[in-house]
Amino acid sequence: MELGLRGRRAIVTGASKGLGRAIARELAGEGVHLGICSRDEAEITAVAEEVRRAGVTVHAQVADVTDAEQIHDLVGRSVEALGGLDILVNNAGRARPGTFETLTDQDWKEDLDVKLFSMLRCSRAALPHLRATGGGRIININAIYAKHPEPAFFATTVNRAACLNFTKALAIELAPENILVNSVNIGNVVTAQWENIRARQAPDLSPEEYYAKLAAKEIPLGRFGRDDEVSGLVAFLASDRASYITGASIDVAGGAGRYV
Repeated sequence: MELGLRGRRAIVTGASKGLGRAIARELAGEGVHLGICSRDEAEITAVAEEVRRAGVTVHAQVADVTDAEQIHDLVGRSVEALGGLDILVNNAGRARPGTFETLTDQDWKEDLDVKLFSMLRCSRAALPHLRATGGGRIININAIYAKHPEPAFFATTVNRAACLNFTKALAIELAPENILVNSVNIGNVVTAQWENIRARQAPDLSPEEYYAKLAAKEIPLGRFGRDDEVSGLVAFLASDRASYITGASIDVAGGAGRYV
């Protein structure tokens, strides 16, 4: 399918590994010029070198999405390097296991900052540039726990629900300006985050054993997802083929999520 993305400009946060890296690779393969960031200089530099092989312009920068000044600088420098902005992918985030009784106030604040407030700040910084382009896309990487309450990830399930409502409200507000805002809700996808969770929760199990055990219990398709199964949907939502989709909440979760 020809998506018609060649020559467009995108910022992808949290792009040094996992889903962010996969999304950056997918968009670069479609000819999209990229601004990418992470907190690790060596990792984000390596990703930049990789995606430049697709023949696109890449601006890579160390930035912490919990810092408003760093976000403003990232967006400004990316727009300068790329000549504008058409797409923002809010991907930064991390899993924080914990029940209501085990999570501290500081845990809650940090989780809210890296999830909801990073989306707020990045979208706010990107909005003038999307308007200058005459429209664009904001794609928020979320989680099915936003709609499927999970006490073992108590902060995630509460804060991701806020991210989902942020996406819907922003989509309604920006629709008259042809800025489309959608949420991609992931389930269990093989990433470094899940490896970190396995190391904490089941260090005696191999990754394959751990993923298979969880999948058999929770996922109708019986397996964890791949990062390219997420990045392909992101590329579609960024394209003209998705020009009548806004305010949508789309699961990439192998059928997991016990809700209608």
